[in-house]
Amino acid sequence: MREVIARQLRLGHADIGRLTFNPRSRDDIPQVLQGLQYIYVTDELREAVFAVLEKRVPAEVDASRGRPGMDLWNALVLATLRVNLNWDYDRLLEMANQHRSIRQMLGHGFWDDDDEYKLQTVKDNAALVDEASLQRINQLVVEAGHKLLKKKAAPLSARCDSFVVESNIHYPTDINLLYDAVRCSVRTVADWCEGHGDSRWRQWQYNLRQVKKACRHAQKLKHSSSQDPDKQATRQQAIRDAHHTYPGLCAALLSKVEETVADLPLSLLDSRSGNDLQRWLGYGWHQVDLVRRRVLDGETIPHGDKIFSLFEDYSEWLSKGKAGVPVELGLNVCVMESADGFILHHQVMQHCPDSEIAVTMVKQAKALFPSLSACSFDKGFHSPANQRELAELLDRVVLPKKGRWSQADTARETDPAFVQARRQHSAVESGINALEVHGLDYCPDRGLERFKRYVALAVVGRNLQKVGAILQARALEALQKDERRRQRQAA
Repeated sequence: MREVIARQLRLGHADIGRLTFNPRSRDDIPQVLQGLQYIYVTDELREAVFAVLEKRVPAEVDASRGRPGMDLWNALVLATLRVNLNWDYDRLLEMANQHRSIRQMLGHGFWDDDDEYKLQTVKDNAALVDEASLQRINQLVVEAGHKLLKKKAAPLSARCDSFVVESNIHYPTDINLLYDAVRCSVRTVADWCEGHGDSRWRQWQYNLRQVKKACRHAQKLKHSSSQDPDKQATRQQAIRDAHHTYPGLCAALLSKVEETVADLPLSLLDSRSGNDLQRWLGYGWHQVDLVRRRVLDGETIPHGDKIFSLFEDYSEWLSKGKAGVPVELGLNVCVMESADGFILHHQVMQHCPDSEIAVTMVKQAKALFPSLSACSFDKGFHSPANQRELAELLDRVVLPKKGRWSQADTARETDPAFVQARRQHSAVESGINALEVHGLDYCPDRGLERFKRYVALAVVGRNLQKVGAILQARALEALQKDERRRQRQAA
């Protein structure tokens, strides 16, 4: 059966609590590993984290039966390293099999040097810990970090801001999204027919090549920059012809797919792939309509009618006003960072502006950390209701107002304490940049649930790295102090 960790140290295996690291190392790996080691060697913290991980083991599993799976501790270590160090699974596999410190953190010693992980094993087990478990582990890690800094009793002050985590999609245009829908629909129904001896889709690959050629032809056509009206008209007509031919080919294939589906056994249509096929068909007809409306009818498509990905349909078209980054495709993530640099809480935002999440973030963070007493925001979080509700939840709210100030607003926002907190708020950008550097600029995982889990892993990994950096700094300080003492004695 699967365990959190081996209950008894086996002969030749590494004792995680006795691992040592170079305090002068400037790499990220020792910091993350030291943060993980701190969980293991701190009794109260280890028991709490292991209790969270044990909930991932079904209660009805018989411990005396079945083959052993990867320990959940190892799954947590691998998942944290993968996200925090921004590795793909191939790099993670190589490091898990060859990097000595990482193998020791996984419990491997000289006795099992020949034991190696397989790629699929790493992929399957690195996804075992769910988002809810990671949020609870993050709370425990932050509490441990505050105790490490001896700030248990002090009231917490925080900074809150949002940023975009991009999803794993290509840049969307109407014609390439249409090709995606047709390609998936045709391939799915062709596989069905091949499996049941139906030959009507024997030329499906040829059909898709013709669609792809028409798609590429339409993509390459550009509006004429000539000043000659005849040349402009000729090029415009060529664009219209291409965008008439291409949707026509796609519509013909989509119609043929629907005819085939009508003849298929109902047992196949009830399967998961049948549901996916219905979704591809819906997207396909929608995109045919959009291409014709936009190019042939000259209509401006409303934002609500647009689709940005057929596969990661939760993705949003987001513009944060960054220089050189006009648009990002993904989801906003709101984070609350303490003054000590720990991420207290985070939330993935779907169709939710900053002004609608400020109160929710504070309520959820206070439920996790009751000592939270102050928080700063930027103007994007402002609304009159937020000002009132946050004032009831916190002792001090730093939330600049949009627009003109009243006399009361002027008195509040020119207060020296408000001004100082407002200036310190920009430090949250450093925390956000650290998250982006350590894996949270882009989510390679597919699906909304995996997206949220990836974000939670990045937050846990960043806080563990923060704990490891504190321990490393203390070890380096002790080492330097000892070196100075020996130099004085030698002199």
